[in-house]
Amino acid sequence: MHISVPMLKSSKLTERYQSESSRLIQKRVQSAREKQLKRFKGLKITSNAEMNNKQLKQFCDLDQQSIVLLKQAITKLSLSARGFHRVIKIARTIADLEDSVKIKSNHIAEALQYRPQIES
Repeated sequence: MHISVPMLKSSKLTERYQSESSRLIQKRVQSAREKQLKRFKGLKITSNAEMNNKQLKQFCDLDQQSIVLLKQAITKLSLSARGFHRVIKIARTIADLEDSVKIKSNHIAEALQYRPQIES
């Protein structure tokens, strides 16, 4: 996973904003890990990243809007099968962090943003 971090404008750095505390983030991460451990109990894996194609189909139910978004990504971003599966795994983790049982299109969109940007 790659994340591009563009330079911020000084006005953005100095404005007031509400952020999540480290303690709250830690609780969400621990909760997501517990969900994954429970999901994969009895299997030889412990995290979303380790899922194979069969497990992706079993644990990553996608709604129609998510499928449309992924099809667009395949075309516009030249997303390979491996990249396609990686996006779904990341989206599953994002959904876990949000305490969402289903993967939604906003989770897919966020996962796609973490793909490395190819310079033209």
